[in-house]
Amino acid sequence: MPDFSRGAEKSTPLKVALRKHIITLRQSLPESLLQSSAAAIQNHLGSLLPTLISPPPAPPDAPPGRPSPSAPAPDALSARTAAHTAPGGPSRTGEPVTIAAYVPIGSEPGGPGLPEFLAAALPPDGRLLLPVLLEDGDLDWARYDGPASLSTGPRGLREPVGQRLGVDAIRAALLVVVPALAVDTAGRRLGRGGGSYDRALARVSSALTVALLHDGELVDAVPAEKHDQPVGAAITPRSGVTLRADPDWTK
Repeated sequence: MPDFSRGAEKSTPLKVALRKHIITLRQSLPESLLQSSAAAIQNHLGSLLPTLISPPPAPPDAPPGRPSPSAPAPDALSARTAAHTAPGGPSRTGEPVTIAAYVPIGSEPGGPGLPEFLAAALPPDGRLLLPVLLEDGDLDWARYDGPASLSTGPRGLREPVGQRLGVDAIRAALLVVVPALAVDTAGRRLGRGGGSYDRALARVSSALTVALLHDGELVDAVPAEKHDQPVGAAITPRSGVTLRADPDWTK
């Protein structure tokens, strides 16, 4: 999302102050730091993808969507992400591996090359879905088919021009990468204030949801309201992947 909010939700004063503070800091970041941070974030994202795309096999009597106890994951990160793979998985349903993400613009973490990085990491029949902002602020989704498939949309966003798949297309994703201004260790996410991603994340049940941040934006506490949707993890250039503290996280 761009470095401003237009037609935003009515936020609490704490949210407004924190949002303004972080946007101001982001606008002061030098281009060299933005590029190095984007490369680090993409590298950390790459560490998540193999476990999500090809989770450890489960024995015949194991519950679907859970890793095999006889084949333990190499670390806690792999165990947690494997356990978060959608029940049934693409190999059981015949559906292509799907990731939902976005195109960072301006000083947003991840860099404008994020979609191309994710698309290259997918299997040949995989899909990368990117959002299309609707008039009511909700998010439709369309497939990313390379840089030429993007055009400039509302608020300066970069959006895919292909067939729109509907607001529920995000339900097919194993990994959902979302923008954020801040996230805390409980998974509470501070967005731009429009509520678009809160609506989109409310449709996600079993995917791993990951917010991308700059260093210093993973904080102790984010002011939250009832409608705010949490994320399962955050990525910063220096700290890498930080999983939500609650072991029973579902987003």
